[in-house]
Amino acid sequence: MVKPRIRQNDLQFDYFSENYRRFEEDFYEYSTIGLPLTFITDDLLMSMAGSQKNYFILNRHNALDQRDHYFIFKVKMVEGAKMTRTYEYIGHQMSI
Repeated sequence: MVKPRIRQNDLQFDYFSENYRRFEEDFYEYSTIGLPLTFITDDLLMSMAGSQKNYFILNRHNALDQRDHYFIFKVKMVEGAKMTRTYEYIGHQMSI
């Protein structure tokens, strides 16, 4: 069976929600990455979709507190567009 190719336009965060604002706040609270989040969102989405995971890890080397941080999302299929997925931020967890 051939896997359908993931297109960047088929992946999106729920940008205009309170959840996304919380995601931005959480990300900036822990990240030492020198780029604005808007510059890496496409890479994050493609990475999660490609690995079929609903989270990504901000590794300890890029975190202010030197701990791994898991940013977890709920993946929703967009009604009427069977290949389009929206990632809704659920929350964040730290490794021990």
